[in-house]
Amino acid sequence: MHLLIRLAVAVALPLAAATSVQAACVDSVVLVHGNSGSPTDFDNTYVELRARGYTDAQIRLPDWGSKTCPACNDHSGTEETPVANALTAAIASSCTGKIDVIGHSMGVTLAAREILKLNLASKVDTFVGIAGGYRGLYSCGIYPYNVPTSTCGSNGLSIGSPLLNGIYNKKLATREYSIKSYVDEIVCSTGTCLVYGVHSSSIAGENASYTYPYYHYQLLWFTSVLQADLVD
Repeated sequence: MHLLIRLAVAVALPLAAATSVQAACVDSVVLVHGNSGSPTDFDNTYVELRARGYTDAQIRLPDWGSKTCPACNDHSGTEETPVANALTAAIASSCTGKIDVIGHSMGVTLAAREILKLNLASKVDTFVGIAGGYRGLYSCGIYPYNVPTSTCGSNGLSIGSPLLNGIYNKKLATREYSIKSYVDEIVCSTGTCLVYGVHSSSIAGENASYTYPYYHYQLLWFTSVLQADLVD
């Protein structure tokens, strides 16, 4: 399906390509999917960016984590490598020397960890977190009394985990935004979206937060125009 969409975009935009000798100089964009997801989750965002003149070379879509054992995934080890590689490659190839990062779900916290671990925040112009568990998930418990899975462990999304404490209130980019929902069936699965009074998807120090009445994946699929506006 992702290949078909790419082909459709390539066919739909020949005139735009013909009128430009070279691609516009814009920040390269890294799109980081969520736990057990895939790069195709960002198809709507990809199409929107291509319609605005971004080339394939300016859009990175790392594929990380086990698809068959979501509870086995955390924010360390093999999960890190594809995201770290995409971030560093995007910076190296960006004509502006800067990148924009959009994460969905666990991709929000994984991207944040890698930006901080690799000391890349000064190279990130815009960070957009969609339906993330930035402040943790009550469904994972409160560390160290967390649900005994990798996803909820010390390198996972239990509230107060070392992983989340390590990224909390740390600068990730020049501009930071969150896109959230109060009917998100993942972030709000226990009946509340709030962690100590603040929506879990909200990023500390963010420039703005946008709220929609969408479910977890709808927040990603139905906000592609907003996402592109924020990084444009």
